Amino acid sequence: MANRHEITEADLIPAAQYATMRAEKRRAVAARKRQRRVAVGPHVTFYFECFETMWLQIQEMLHIERGGAAQIPDELAAYNPLVPNGRELVATFMIEIDDPVRRARVLAQLGGIEETAFLRVGGETIHAVAEEDQDRTTAEGKASSVQFVHFPFTAAQIAAFSTPGEQVVLGFTHPHYGHMAVLAEAVRTELAGDFG
Repeated sequence: MANRHEITEADLIPAAQYATMRAEKRRAVAARKRQRRVAVGPHVTFYFECFETMWLQIQEMLHIERGGAAQIPDELAAYNPLVPNGRELVATFMIEIDDPVRRARVLAQLGGIEETAFLRVGGETIHAVAEEDQDRTTAEGKASSVQFVHFPFTAAQIAAFSTPGEQVVLGFTHPHYGHMAVLAEAVRTELAGDFG
């Protein structure tokens, strides 16, 4: 399934058949997801999506909701935009705080955080573009705890990112969350496979 940019109905496994292999499929994708995860600061974790992670998400939605064939078009429409197109990285990032009172207080200060995410590679900064399916910051400035972003790359930026040993920094320029993290080499290598 590597380097596929769109999930089609033909890629999906019928519900009854999926149920028999669900544990195995979830285990396989979970192992890959571990190499696509980056913590930035104390509260945010990025999960870089790919064909396989979105394929599993669709299969899981069909398994859980049991909407049958009628459900498939909606799931494809919801999750295909999160499959990288070969010239970008796509991530779900979650603001994870266990305590509900503290979480509400922090989220109230993080409005617009999705617009401040960046990747820095080869001396260039790639700014995140928030998924536009809905506004994830309220008018009052409260951020959603789940955000979806795209990092569009130029050919030169892809070449730099794909260079073994190249330092890649992921972070935010938000005034209340100015944290950064350097991608581990194993993560950089895994994500470089999303290009092409």
